This record gives sequence, C-alpha cells and structure tokens, in this order.
Amino acid sequence: MIVQAIAFYLFAAIIIASAVMVIAARNPVHSVLFLILAFFNAAGLFVLVGAEFLAMIMVIVYVGAVAVLFLFVVMMLDINFVELRQGFLNYLPVGALIGLILMIELIFVLTAGTVTPVVPAATGAPIPAIGQVTNTEALGAVLYTRYIYLFQASGMILFVAMIGAIVLTLRSRDGVRRQDAGKQTGRTRAESVEVRKVAPGGGV
Repeated sequence: MIVQAIAFYLFAAIIIASAVMVIAARNPVHSVLFLILAFFNAAGLFVLVGAEFLAMIMVIVYVGAVAVLFLFVVMMLDINFVELRQGFLNYLPVGALIGLILMIELIFVLTAGTVTPVVPAATGAPIPAIGQVTNTEALGAVLYTRYIYLFQASGMILFVAMIGAIVLTLRSRDGVRRQDAGKQTGRTRAESVEVRKVAPGGGV
C-alpha cells in the first residue's frame, strides 16, 4: 500500500510539472516533449488503478501518434513564434473570457456529485456481468453501446484535425518535384515507350 501511494504521488507530481512546462516552455518542440512525458506518467497512473488497456492506449495512441504528430507539425510548419507573441495582449481579453468559462465548467463538473448525486450514480453504473469480463471487454461494451454516438463524433473530430494538419503542411515550393498520380495513370503507350532499332554491335 505504501509503495502504491509513493508511486501515485511520484507520477502525479511529474504530470503536474510536465503540464506546467508544456505551457511555460519557450520552445514548442520542448513543449511537445513535456507533453509526451505527461502521457507516459498518466499511463503509469492507469496501471496503478488496474486499467492496463487504457495505459496501453495512452502510450500507443497518444504518445505514438498524437504527440508525435504534434511534434512533426510544429517542426514542419516553421512558425515564427516571435511574431505570434507580439499580438498576445490583443487576444488577452478573449483568452481570459474563455479561461473563465472553462474554469466555471470544471467547477460545475467537480461539484456535480454534490448537487445532483443521482447523475454520477447513473453514469457510473457497472455493465452486466462486469466481474466475468476483462478490462478491454468492459470498456468496449460501454463505448459501443451507451456512448457510441459520442465515440463516433470524437473520431470525426480527430479525422478533421488530421486533414487540417496535412493541409497546413502541404505547401507548394519551387524546385521540389511532386508526384502526380493522375498524370502517371493517364500516360499512353506512345508517351512511355520508345522503340529504337539498334545495329548489332552499335549500342544505344
């Protein structure tokens, strides 16, 4: 029990420190690396509570795909962050308003159990035969029955985000040869094959 408590406080402290460094680091690449560190420690917390599947998903999906995608997008966009910081004060009122709304929503979510204790009990109700199924089966049964529409909506949001990242990085540059699949498939025999009569011993 003491070992689990020490591991919990260690993982939690590293997550909090990493989250602070994500928004405090001046280099965006360093911010993404701190985000990856936070994901790894969050996976450790999932292992402590017995959610091995969520820990594996945290490492494979978030670290192996999402965070690496962030890293590549930050490195490929070549954004001039000095110019972005110059207009920081202009957007400060809007950012403060959005932050205030998010804080109110978080307070409402955290106090929902005391205001309406029936709602958390309904949402946290176990699925039938929860003791006879594994962690992965229980999670899949909940996602694909009760929350199937929300699950599909989150997938569409991630799909749109992926397309946006591709569009942002797809820039036309002079001197760079790109593949044109339509031009390749539309080639005729006359354009791709040239027949030459070579004399014996003459070579091409």
